[in-house]
Amino acid sequence: MKKQKLTNLFENFLKKEDIFLDKKKLQISYIPDTITHREEQINQIANILAPSLKLDRPSNIFIYGKTGTGKTVSIKHITSNILELAKKKKIPLDIIYVNCKLKRVADTEYRIIAQLGRELGQTIPNTGLPTDEVYRIFFEALDKKKILLLLVLDEIDQLINKAGDAVLYNLIRINEELKHSQISLVGISNNSRFIDLVDPRVTSSLSEEDILFPPYNALQLQDILRQRAKQAFKKEVLKHGVIEKCAAYSAKEHGDARRALDLLRVAGEVAERGCFKKVTINHIDNAEEKIEHDRVLDIITTQPKQSQATLYSIISLCSKENKLILTGQIYDLYKKLCSKIGLKSLTQRRIGDIIAELDMLGIINAKVTSKGRYGRTREITLATPETTNHKINQLLEEGLDLS
Repeated sequence: MKKQKLTNLFENFLKKEDIFLDKKKLQISYIPDTITHREEQINQIANILAPSLKLDRPSNIFIYGKTGTGKTVSIKHITSNILELAKKKKIPLDIIYVNCKLKRVADTEYRIIAQLGRELGQTIPNTGLPTDEVYRIFFEALDKKKILLLLVLDEIDQLINKAGDAVLYNLIRINEELKHSQISLVGISNNSRFIDLVDPRVTSSLSEEDILFPPYNALQLQDILRQRAKQAFKKEVLKHGVIEKCAAYSAKEHGDARRALDLLRVAGEVAERGCFKKVTINHIDNAEEKIEHDRVLDIITTQPKQSQATLYSIISLCSKENKLILTGQIYDLYKKLCSKIGLKSLTQRRIGDIIAELDMLGIINAKVTSKGRYGRTREITLATPETTNHKINQLLEEGLDLS
């Protein structure tokens, strides 16, 4: 494109009348003053964590529920209020929040402990020190501060998958070694089953209090969307039925509020790019198609190699069989693939867990069926749009060095 044409495009964009008041109100990172339809869960968590304001170490909490059920936004809402009050009353309490899904933050035991040390003001290199030394630096820095620390580990299952459960065991045991400080853990996960893979010694200590966040229904999603839309859009921008359709789409996808907000935001962007002054149902349809395509590809590129190898085996079998496939078939092909690419193969039980995770992510459909005296198995089909399957295959081949 010529420079003048590009300049004209940007100038025309600046002349457009905005339909948004504040697009940030529809973003995941925004924490509203009021969290709708999560009063019960917030009250439970707040009551568990309240003793921290008297420097009594609260129970460790495990919060679980599907993606977009308000777990992260609720815990951030609660902890920001606790921290604000602690600062006001000069209570020696601190809160560290870590998203364990972020690369180079929590993908190894070294990196997660180094990150915690940095949060306490220590200078720790990305690599180079023995892991025991990094623990020592973190422990000493924490004890020196003489505080009660609430450590929030979001996507804690990702930490276990990448770094193992030893790091959790060490963090739980730290209170036995600290003389002047204390620590409590808050774990957040989209997958309640991950705890089954953790050492029983860790499980009994970590999961002192369990809080479930159920999916939102369509009416609850409508309330959430209306609350945010009032702040995000100019008046009368949304046509009749837009909120309802947006909520219906997301209720169908496990009651995911995050998805509903993304859908409404992208629909507004689609309308704006097309120079429309109103957001219509058609814009919701266009946004749904775009988000689904991007979501699937993003999930697949961020999966660990073991998950990618499992999915590649599933796709290979689906393209050959053109029918329902079973866990045993997948495992046989997965082992051959691991041998080919030099990847250590996992047990069939662990592959079963990965299949369950892919089902939870909406990449596949895994229906558990009984085979009578032969036990139970899963019948698996792909849940991805056919239009994206070729691209998915390419991404997996690149990720597994097969291309």
